[in-house]
Amino acid sequence: MTPSPTEQIQLLIYDDLIRERGDVVAEAQLAAEHTQHQAMELLGRQDAPSSACHR
Repeated sequence: MTPSPTEQIQLLIYDDLIRERGDVVAEAQLAAEHTQHQAMELLGRQDAPSSACHR
């Protein structure tokens, strides 16, 4: 499926923003996973996912 011209422009703008400012969405996701992992450890949960802090 080929993106429409409008979608292509939006993708280019998004790519430019990522280059200029970093991928904030990905960073926020990693921070959330890390925080969840820490909370589970502090609460004594043994089944905490270990992948969140090892990326």
